[in-house]
Amino acid sequence: MRLTNKIIDCAIYQGDGNRRHVLWDDVIPGFGLRIYPSGKKSFVLSYRARRRKRWLTIAPYGVLTLKQARERAKALLASVLDGQDPAQNRRLESEENTFSELCDSYLERHAKVHKKTWQDDERRINKRLRPRWGTQRVTAIYQTDVSLLHHEIGKQYPYEANRTVELLKSIYAKAMAWGYLPRLHDNPTAGITLFKEEKRDRWLTGDEMPRVAEAIAAEANVYVQAAIWLYLFTGVRKSELLNAQWADVDLDRGELRLPDTKSGRTHYVSLSLPAIELLSRVPRIAGNPYVLPGHKAAQHLVNIDKPWQRIRKRAGCGDVRLHDLRRTVGSWLAQSGNSLHLIGRILNHQQSSTTEVYARFAQNHLREALDQHGQKILEKAGKSDFSDLLPHIPE
Repeated sequence: MRLTNKIIDCAIYQGDGNRRHVLWDDVIPGFGLRIYPSGKKSFVLSYRARRRKRWLTIAPYGVLTLKQARERAKALLASVLDGQDPAQNRRLESEENTFSELCDSYLERHAKVHKKTWQDDERRINKRLRPRWGTQRVTAIYQTDVSLLHHEIGKQYPYEANRTVELLKSIYAKAMAWGYLPRLHDNPTAGITLFKEEKRDRWLTGDEMPRVAEAIAAEANVYVQAAIWLYLFTGVRKSELLNAQWADVDLDRGELRLPDTKSGRTHYVSLSLPAIELLSRVPRIAGNPYVLPGHKAAQHLVNIDKPWQRIRKRAGCGDVRLHDLRRTVGSWLAQSGNSLHLIGRILNHQQSSTTEVYARFAQNHLREALDQHGQKILEKAGKSDFSDLLPHIPE
């Protein structure tokens, strides 16, 4: 039948109290009026999504008019044609987690399992994201909210603002994969324009090294001294060195084995003679497996950033970060004429683009190599100098 307001007003429940009573509308397939034993009436929609029959209550009669309910039914059926499932979406909304609960799942199911840097994610979540949106529903965070947060952090820390947005993007990507969000839900980080970043190219120069050496010697902790020198000798990452154990050091072969690196693969670090000599002098503590032991029993050195801040301040190079010691190794290797491929292998870079920051140092050595090559060509060609190359240039 074609539903009308008169039919709806006159309709009464017919059944035994358990049976569903629905008056179906001939205008829109699957659209109808459900009448309850209590006399309550609601507009409903029956449809199929992904080969499964679905049932959805649109709204009570009176909240929506018949005309409004038909329009809503049309829109819902159109969304089904677009691949959505309105009933499933509503169920997800009713069971929706808070943003804080989503963050917990992200850390436990993804970050701690797959990321070496999961503690950075945890820090940003607890400092930047939970305080702002922790109690809100996952779907209640919009692009405008993310854009505002990015702008606020970026006033002082543009790089940190970018990392926060990238983290949030990953969190919402996992939310969609795990069913926390309806299909085709927009990621709230979409369309956010990140702040422009430039690759950092600060490292220690030869002129700074005497002051740095003097500042290192002023540190009371011998393991802090050893750590800074080893960073400069090897170019390994901060956590890789702090977690290094004596079982992974082979002084006879001149090799340090790093089983747990950022790249996810074991990396063998070749030790130079100064590095071998230094390691042979580092005091070992019985019962502590770490090359750089900390104050707690059987634990490694952890507080290396604060000592480095003291060292760089004494050396007069306060803008040099601890990670810049790794860049120092790369830049000095490049200035010595080593190939970018070799530098990348030494520093265990996963992508060649990471090593390209040192390319400008290689240019001088490329020119020197081509000068030598050109001179050899001249010698082999029997030419005395450049003027003999094109003797017939017209005046």
